[in-house]
Amino acid sequence: MKNASGSSFSIPEIEKFINSFSCISLKAKSSIKSDIRIVIHDQRTGTNPELGFSIKSQLGEASTLLNAGKTTNFIFKIDGANFSNDEIDQINSINGRSKIKDRIEKIIEKTGSFKFIKTESSIFGNNLTLIDSALPQIISCIIYKFFTSKYSKLHDLATDIAASNPIGFDLETKHPFYFYKLKRFLSDVALGMIPSKVWQGELDTTGGYLVVKENGEILCYHIYNRNEFEDYLIKNTKLETGSSTRHDFGKIYNEAQQLYFKLNLQIRFLK
Repeated sequence: MKNASGSSFSIPEIEKFINSFSCISLKAKSSIKSDIRIVIHDQRTGTNPELGFSIKSQLGEASTLLNAGKTTNFIFKIDGANFSNDEIDQINSINGRSKIKDRIEKIIEKTGSFKFIKTESSIFGNNLTLIDSALPQIISCIIYKFFTSKYSKLHDLATDIAASNPIGFDLETKHPFYFYKLKRFLSDVALGMIPSKVWQGELDTTGGYLVVKENGEILCYHIYNRNEFEDYLIKNTKLETGSSTRHDFGKIYNEAQQLYFKLNLQIRFLK
């Protein structure tokens, strides 16, 4: 697999095995988080449950945990600056590899500030609120920090946000508010939550994750070991910038004489 050229190739030995149990597709539907169902012989409980596992491979490109879309846009209000139409066009025309960061920098340079208003998708916003009422605000802070700093790894972003405490939690007793809530979010995304669908809290991936390492070794992160699973997620993921054209974010726009700016959330595993 590692020596193959292109994204599609044939492996006759595997095809014979797959055909033996009438498998016609190796990829699960995007609405389903589990890629394989396995019967587990649990010696501790004496049961044999059939559990769903999501497979993440490190053999090729790093896979995504949360795919970008218009549903994962976060809307910010721009305060403290009045831009003419020409200035708006000038800022929106800034291009290049770091164009979103550069546009934000230019807005701040002209005394503009960003205030989170809501998620573009009410379904995604309500899904976040269902998991934890503070999550929309916390994730908006994480995204904003990503687009205005050198940090991209979620663990680094969470560490920075926890230190600045933008939500104003009582940290006197050193409760890990930010890490706990973000771990819960990542876990629910990994096990079933999709931004475009109403989340009922029911897990689709009931077993956990199977991770195929670069050397072919397979690691299993089981829900039984939830702490270990959540630590793996927050230490092995990063934010990245999706397509601003396709997902319609990263530009100043005007609604009812108020300026707004959308930022997008996409989470990918580290290589």
